[in-house]
Amino acid sequence: MSASLSYSLVITAAPWASQAPQSALALAQAIIQGGHRIDRVFLYGDGVHLASSLATPPSDETHWPVEWSRFLAEHDIAGIVCIASALRRGIVNGTEQTRYHLEASNLRAPFEIAGLGEWVESRLQSDRVLYFHGGQS
Repeated sequence: MSASLSYSLVITAAPWASQAPQSALALAQAIIQGGHRIDRVFLYGDGVHLASSLATPPSDETHWPVEWSRFLAEHDIAGIVCIASALRRGIVNGTEQTRYHLEASNLRAPFEIAGLGEWVESRLQSDRVLYFHGGQS
């Protein structure tokens, strides 16, 4: 049997603008089924929309933020949201709500807001880092 590998995934595209989040979830499921480990999923740029508790897609579409939340919780995988990208796009946790005197927070559990240091750590910790983006510059 081959050695188990560890992966970190970076998602930079919103679920309604790209297939990147869907492709990343399909690969993440295959990684786990293959006996490997995912250290963390890092959301950056428009990818942070996967962590919004306010996203409400049409009833006939897959709710990708819910699907990602379930997957992360079920497999105890860290879901990290880049703080700069999140704040720019209106995704905040309770701490940022208080800091900026906002009316509400909308970060979906089990996602956590953190800085780019988490991405750097994933580059050092994981055997492989895979990027999923919309392909637009």
